[in-house]
Amino acid sequence: MTMATSSPAEYQAAMKRALELATTGPRTGPNPQVGCVLLDSSNTIVAEGWHEGSGTPHAEIMALTNLAHSGLSAEGLTAVVTLEPCAHTGKTGPCAEALLKAGIARVVYAVSDPGAASGGGAELLGTAGIEVIAGVEASAGEALIERWLHSVTASRPWVTLKWAMSLDGRTAAADGTSQWITGEETRAKVHRDRSEHDAIIVGINTVLVDNPRLTARTPEGDLYPHQPLAIVMGHREVPQDALIREHPGGFEHVSDHDVQALLTSLGERDIRSVYVEGGATLASAFLAEGLVDELHITMGPMLLGGPNLAITDLGVSTMADAHHLSITYIQRLGEDIVLTARPQQEGSL
Repeated sequence: MTMATSSPAEYQAAMKRALELATTGPRTGPNPQVGCVLLDSSNTIVAEGWHEGSGTPHAEIMALTNLAHSGLSAEGLTAVVTLEPCAHTGKTGPCAEALLKAGIARVVYAVSDPGAASGGGAELLGTAGIEVIAGVEASAGEALIERWLHSVTASRPWVTLKWAMSLDGRTAAADGTSQWITGEETRAKVHRDRSEHDAIIVGINTVLVDNPRLTARTPEGDLYPHQPLAIVMGHREVPQDALIREHPGGFEHVSDHDVQALLTSLGERDIRSVYVEGGATLASAFLAEGLVDELHITMGPMLLGGPNLAITDLGVSTMADAHHLSITYIQRLGEDIVLTARPQQEGSL
């Protein structure tokens, strides 16, 4: 690979712009959010691009196309891209080869592509004599596509677990009623979160008791453009008149309780993220198996008492076995408290 002769620092501003462009693309779907800018010899941006979703041109191709539309040549330019250019042919051609053919002289990227098929673009470019600079704004780049990176490396979707509870940890009153523990602002956030995942998973008991639609709706009541695939887990049958059967994102019933097998199957289908929303039994199963990547816990200002705890048995018999969490964000929405947490990594405090 050709050694870098430029300083990574001189491309930080351009990379921040590329990261900003990347957020224009969808957070859901099999492909990551990617942005790209093309720079001239004075490091001035002359073209921009981003990835708009599976089957559409990648960010580098959009940038090259926009450059051509402006009547400029890519010969000798620098491409600054948030993810290492791909080196494989999927629904579109390899970006690394497209950059080579266009005459790009230098490629700067933030995050290496861990995909067995898609990775290797940097090596291809370097072997061809292109100057390659890796790791510019790497932390920001990894944070942007952490769900996708996780799903590729772990061979399963990113799992967000959500539940709503009273301040004393109950998800329902003694008679099973649970509407509404939290207020409108919190529920609006939940709908937005649903729209930002590829699938939503609930247990059969939630369907039988609440008959939820589980759609992702705006505060005005309209459907978000993206609707997650709705999955129900459990041995009992989903009633023929259950509202979830008409889910606009699709409906599937998995008639067992093997959450690991389900995630493996979803990963094989390029489903990158799931939102687990439904019942203490299901939530506890994901937690007990160590399959939760982020928790969204919403708390309404009430006390309910009674048996309906948010979490059941996790196999914790002593404090040494406790599931330790790192609280990453606390938010006040109306009268509610919304807490975001992640499982602590080994060795963390």
